[in-house]
Amino acid sequence: MPFVELDTNLPANRVPAGLEKRLCAAAAAILSKPEDRVICTLRPGLTMMLGGSTEPCVQLIVSSIGVVGTAEENRGHSARFFEFLTKELGLDQDRIVIRFHPLDPWQIGKKGTVMTFL
Repeated sequence: MPFVELDTNLPANRVPAGLEKRLCAAAAAILSKPEDRVICTLRPGLTMMLGGSTEPCVQLIVSSIGVVGTAEENRGHSARFFEFLTKELGLDQDRIVIRFHPLDPWQIGKKGTVMTFL
């Protein structure tokens, strides 16, 4: 169950329509997870600074069980997420940062229990 959060200082009217749906589909493909299990959050219009500049930027946070736990995995994921984000948002790579967070099954609650027991 991947959680994908995109934070940006781009105003909502500069975020392409339907980006959350395309991001969900891309994340599912990149992480090899079913699309109906991916949770995407898009937060535009935030006050953000990256590299000492308030020019348009993005922070992508990817949290998941079992697929973001190694440097090798994340290197491949990063390349594919960067390709997606630069194309969709028209930003240079130096205006995008990705944070990967591996999760354990006991850290995700679902159906009144945690993923460990499902």
